[in-house]
Amino acid sequence: MVSDFFYPNLGGVESHIFTLSQCLIKLGHKVLVITHSYGNRVGVRYMTNGLKVYYLPLKTMHDQVVLPTLFASLSIFRNIFIRECVEIVHGHSAFSTLAHEGILIARLLGLKAVFTDHSLNGFADVSAILTNKLLEITLSGINHCICVSHTGKENTVLRAKVPANYVSVIPNATDTTLFKPDVSKRDKNKITIVALSRLVYRKGIDLLASVIPIICKKYPKVHFLIGGDGPKRIVLEQVREKEALHERVSLLGALDQSEVHETLLQGHIFLNTSLTEAYCIAIVEAAACGLQVVSTKVGGIPEVLPPNMIRMAQPNVNAIVSALDDAIDSHLKGTCMSPSACHQFIHRTYNWLDIATRTQLVYDNVKKQPNSSVGKLLRRYRTCGPIAGPFFVLIFTICHILLQFFEWLYPRHLIDIAPDYNG
Repeated sequence: MVSDFFYPNLGGVESHIFTLSQCLIKLGHKVLVITHSYGNRVGVRYMTNGLKVYYLPLKTMHDQVVLPTLFASLSIFRNIFIRECVEIVHGHSAFSTLAHEGILIARLLGLKAVFTDHSLNGFADVSAILTNKLLEITLSGINHCICVSHTGKENTVLRAKVPANYVSVIPNATDTTLFKPDVSKRDKNKITIVALSRLVYRKGIDLLASVIPIICKKYPKVHFLIGGDGPKRIVLEQVREKEALHERVSLLGALDQSEVHETLLQGHIFLNTSLTEAYCIAIVEAAACGLQVVSTKVGGIPEVLPPNMIRMAQPNVNAIVSALDDAIDSHLKGTCMSPSACHQFIHRTYNWLDIATRTQLVYDNVKKQPNSSVGKLLRRYRTCGPIAGPFFVLIFTICHILLQFFEWLYPRHLIDIAPDYNG
């Protein structure tokens, strides 16, 4: 598993990698994670069930993503792949530089590569164009791609120009043993609306800031519990200050994974105002805890929960307020789905062992595919555009020459093979 996003950082990609790795270990596979260093967390660490994590000494550029160099990490990746006898490299997130580099180096070394795209991306702005071109180059050389929703698959096929038969849809899941309902933790004298996300523009925090004062004026018993941190926090603080809602709007800041469950248990309704989502694991965790879910109707969200468990609204203030009105009215009348029934549905539908088994089938299929020569890979990269194609062919040719130099300087038979963990 290769990604910039892993523990101690928290998020959907991070928890997906960790939990999927744990399930694959239980299925008998050897799994290791490669990410960049976080503070003083550098080198090799072991996590639950012997999950080995390489925290590479690479500096981050922005939003926990390393500076794209390819050459700087070439020797490190080569040593790890040989030392750990890696057969398949699985990269996560289109926004992870490390995932792209790991896959490209793995392919030049003759290893199989799989990529999971966890998010949607646009086509119009400069950052989207650059990200899409990089994704197109990376996916042109992989063996298979996984998306977390059918909407995500359509988005990836369009922006990365990858054949649809190379893409599988395997949704996210949640650990229902950790997310259980407990209505005794709720305050019976008020209605608590919980919102947990990174406080950034993409998560619709401006919409949330506009909805809060309207709902608070209409319903004196409603309180908001908001977890997460980010540049848009100041917008929520300004609304709370302007409307004098300090006693009714709680900003919890960044939460540890262990605190997420306790926060959800205090809520009656979960609110998601994202402007774009490929899947949204947060609404699955909220439903597992028995909360009613109100969410914007964007991306792959309509695929996640059935209509009787979620109220969807267009991403505008009036629509979200109307959906919240329905949810609050349903709660007051007691007509909403019971917490235990919500939990049972999530337990049956989004099971990590099932997700790991489906991922294992992808790995089995990939292992059967014939190896591609470096020449064939370069021909694939050459088709990625009149400018980008030749440029990246040059870059990858240099990488291939450097790998041959490393093979002469430090032959693979001199690299010690790491012993397997026997817990």
